[in-house]
Amino acid sequence: MKQELPGIIFFGTPEFAIPSLRALVKGGVPVKIVVTKPDRKKGRGQRLSAPPVKELALEFGLECYQPESLKEAEVLEKLGNLKADCLVVVAYGEIIPKELIELTPMGAINVHPSLLPKYRGAAPIQRAIMAGENETGVTIMLLDEGMDSGPILNQKKIKIEPYHNLGVLHDELAKLGAELLVDTLEKYYRGELKPVPQDHDRATFAPPIRKEECEIDWERTSREICNLIRAVDPIPGAYTYWDNTLLKLYSPRVENISLSGKPGEVAESAPHGLLVTTGDRCGVRIREVQLAGQRRMTFAEFARGKGKKLVPGVVLGGR
Repeated sequence: MKQELPGIIFFGTPEFAIPSLRALVKGGVPVKIVVTKPDRKKGRGQRLSAPPVKELALEFGLECYQPESLKEAEVLEKLGNLKADCLVVVAYGEIIPKELIELTPMGAINVHPSLLPKYRGAAPIQRAIMAGENETGVTIMLLDEGMDSGPILNQKKIKIEPYHNLGVLHDELAKLGAELLVDTLEKYYRGELKPVPQDHDRATFAPPIRKEECEIDWERTSREICNLIRAVDPIPGAYTYWDNTLLKLYSPRVENISLSGKPGEVAESAPHGLLVTTGDRCGVRIREVQLAGQRRMTFAEFARGKGKKLVPGVVLGGR
């Protein structure tokens, strides 16, 4: 008799994968093994640190497997012996080889945080916010040999709100993806869903964020600058230069007012935030800042210290 839920091999590493693994276990899906990246040294002390998925897997009493590379012959042998029905891949951090994709009858199901075929690649959440999109979502798809190019099983949309930065939207999409994953996995196993090929002509791409992209160009519009700041908050953080010092900026708000200063010029320094002139002669209100080597703080806190010198007329961006 066919079991009610498929036995799976779960691939995942960072925080984004946590809600999915938790939902699968709590939903009664048999997780035969969890494959995650090896422990790595982190922080100033360079202490060996386990990936978030490993910590949750051990909490649930699941076996954890941490190969250095999925291309090693022993990986295929070990996972093949488990006779799983399906692979589930959520932000593993490495391309899944064709031999593993074809290892199970159902193939490899992936949770991707965009509305494919838009934003294929490593930074779909950041790129969607940066581009000023009004909506995004999650896609449950079958992996193929391409980059996020496999057929789609299910999708769900979410509105991108003005308060959404990378951290907030990441967490909401991780939760949404977990909910959609369990439902999709069950329906696909029962034969109730048919994979729909992507329209490759409509594909857009989301390459990793480069450090130089995070430097604010004050010649851009207030909306574009605001979107950039939100897209890389909390990490790596958008930055400008003030007094030859790198200054990261957070919690922006577009101010639809007319300013006479030049782009990058401070128009107002007030407890509720720093107002900076932008290329469209509107302004961006910055409510949190962080100097290199210091903690993130409200602008009101900053203004009581070194920020006292950040007064109207000062121009940001030059070194």
